[in-house]
Amino acid sequence: MSTTTIRIPDELKARLSRIAEHEGTSTHGLIIEAIAEKADALEQRQSFYAEAEARYAKVLQTGLAVTWEDMREYLDARMAGKHPPRPVPKPISE
Repeated sequence: MSTTTIRIPDELKARLSRIAEHEGTSTHGLIIEAIAEKADALEQRQSFYAEAEARYAKVLQTGLAVTWEDMREYLDARMAGKHPPRPVPKPISE
């Protein structure tokens, strides 16, 4: 484990201390948990964006996409407990 020094405003440090005490943990533990949660959230967002970019590139490459109407109908059926076939991509009209 490595050490990193950060400067925390006094008011935030006091808030963290109160929260940590209430949660039954240390301020250090609370800070580490918060940093890990933020890193997880940012990694998940970056992964989401990367997947969206890859899918968009595929749409541009193939010229095919599922219309919102077809997808909405499919999702509505799934939410109703049905098992419809997946929508078929169609050429994008310009």
